[in-house]
Amino acid sequence: MTLRIEDYALIGDLGSAALVGRNGSIDWLCWPRFDSDACFAALLGTPDNGRWLIGPNDPEAKITRRYRPDTLILETRFETDTGTAVLIDFMPPRDTHSHLMRMIVCEHGQVDLHGELILRFGYGQTVPWLTRVDRYTARAIAGPDMVVLRSSVPFHGEDFKTVGDFTIREGECFSFSLTYALSHDEVPPAPDVAASLRSAERYWREWVSRNQIDGPYNEAVVRSLITLKALTFAPSGGMVAAATTSLPEWIGGVRNWDYRFCWLRDATLTLLALMNAGYYDEARAWRDWLLRAAAGSPGQIQIMYGIRGERRLTEWTVPWLAGYENSQPVRIGNAAYNQLQLDIFGEVMDALHQARVGGLGHHDAGWDLERALLAHLENIWTLPDEGIWEVRGQRQHFTYSKVMAWVAFDRAIKSAELDSLPGPLARWRAIRDRIHHDVCANGYNAELNSFTQYYGSRELDASLLLLPELGFLPPEDPRIRGTVEAIERELLRDGLVLRYDTAKTDDGLPPGEGVFLACSFWLADAYLMLGRVDDAQALFERLLSLCNDVGLLAEQYEPRSQRQVGNFPQAFSHLALVNTASNLSHYRKPAEQRSDRAVRTKNKTDSETKAAE
Repeated sequence: MTLRIEDYALIGDLGSAALVGRNGSIDWLCWPRFDSDACFAALLGTPDNGRWLIGPNDPEAKITRRYRPDTLILETRFETDTGTAVLIDFMPPRDTHSHLMRMIVCEHGQVDLHGELILRFGYGQTVPWLTRVDRYTARAIAGPDMVVLRSSVPFHGEDFKTVGDFTIREGECFSFSLTYALSHDEVPPAPDVAASLRSAERYWREWVSRNQIDGPYNEAVVRSLITLKALTFAPSGGMVAAATTSLPEWIGGVRNWDYRFCWLRDATLTLLALMNAGYYDEARAWRDWLLRAAAGSPGQIQIMYGIRGERRLTEWTVPWLAGYENSQPVRIGNAAYNQLQLDIFGEVMDALHQARVGGLGHHDAGWDLERALLAHLENIWTLPDEGIWEVRGQRQHFTYSKVMAWVAFDRAIKSAELDSLPGPLARWRAIRDRIHHDVCANGYNAELNSFTQYYGSRELDASLLLLPELGFLPPEDPRIRGTVEAIERELLRDGLVLRYDTAKTDDGLPPGEGVFLACSFWLADAYLMLGRVDDAQALFERLLSLCNDVGLLAEQYEPRSQRQVGNFPQAFSHLALVNTASNLSHYRKPAEQRSDRAVRTKNKTDSETKAAE
């Protein structure tokens, strides 16, 4: 039986990540990087496409699970009529090799268990050549890839699988590991699983101890921060949008995208979340990744890049994978990488401005790049584009895109004024004013009393909730209040927010998707700005209730079936959660997140505290 998306949990080593089902089956793992070919792809196909199962023989076993507090170490408890065993899954933050480790501990009685390892390289297609080293060790090789299995219990080959049945008794502990290496290298030395577990636990708890967000939602915030850290490729500082590809936004639909890349659009939200929580090293690493990825000709800037800044993200489909619950196609790569999306200019400029204000230090190359980007934007901001949601239909003059072009010039002016940076401020101010007038004249519909998705349209878009937070208009402006009310009327489904109505908007795809979780957090922020604090808190707590049993969120939620949909876990959802929790916990309005005074005051307070210590 196919597991629901929310039946999975994430483990990772800051280079790659795996999804573990509540049945003890690891159904997704791309090795050695987030964007590598999967060697476990049962998530998008069948067990024959690769998985690693350790679970009870008893089909009636009671299963519960949790993360060890303040860690990315997963514990799954199997309770049967004969005893209770706990499966511990983790990937220690990598050093020279990447390891996937599992331990099973019997708490009382005895439990009969079944193990089944099916390695399939190349997204579930390639059967490797398996060589047994001894009774407890085997090596699998296919092309450039090698994976070494080490086990405390004996196993044997059966129908191109590695299987083993065993019984664990009270007080016993069995360990297992998979280690990735290049096939032309020597077999890696055997890791100490117990020592690695202790080390991983220390690592995560020390990292969490640096969190500076404290309030009534601390548990959800910490889990989100750990998830965001786990989605970060440590060598480069880039954060992938999700650990998966092609989990559908609508079960059985075609909106199945590869999210194992880094979007510039996430830049400001990422920086704010990390700086709010006190993770300045991670924020600086993300800022530096952003500058490296965007470096080059301004006319060639992309909306997304690979985890090291790769630019060619060619999209292709995988015909041998049936797709999650037959949702096809399964896509690898993302063709949207070469779209024109004007909003990214504002995201980049805002992110780099927030980095300066937040105390990450000045970067000369960054300012030179920003000036070049603005010179290019000056020539193209009047063009239609594909917009924030990467529509694959006709280009439009999307209102949010134009607003973000305004943001780009606005933040450049603020940075120049704050830090005495060189630039043609008078021209920038004139362009900023021109864009503002253009948006108010063409993006606002007086009859609807709302801004609209694109010029001349009557349709709405959840991205318009961000206009007051961006400082485009103050929250008390009647056009902002009218826009929020219109979105409440038209885009709410069961109290949650659609990005836009796919049945009314020609985005080049068949209609159908769930409510968008990040947009729902944006509505909570909008409520705060409008003074509707009770509504904001109620919506936020409703969103928290949608987290799965271990605190994770996908991209979207489908209210009718009450299921999470879309890629999982989704960085955008968890970034929005952290920022909204910070707003609520500190009783400050979201617009202040992006004000110079709020961040400078925070940094000054932190500096004074450190000096006093």
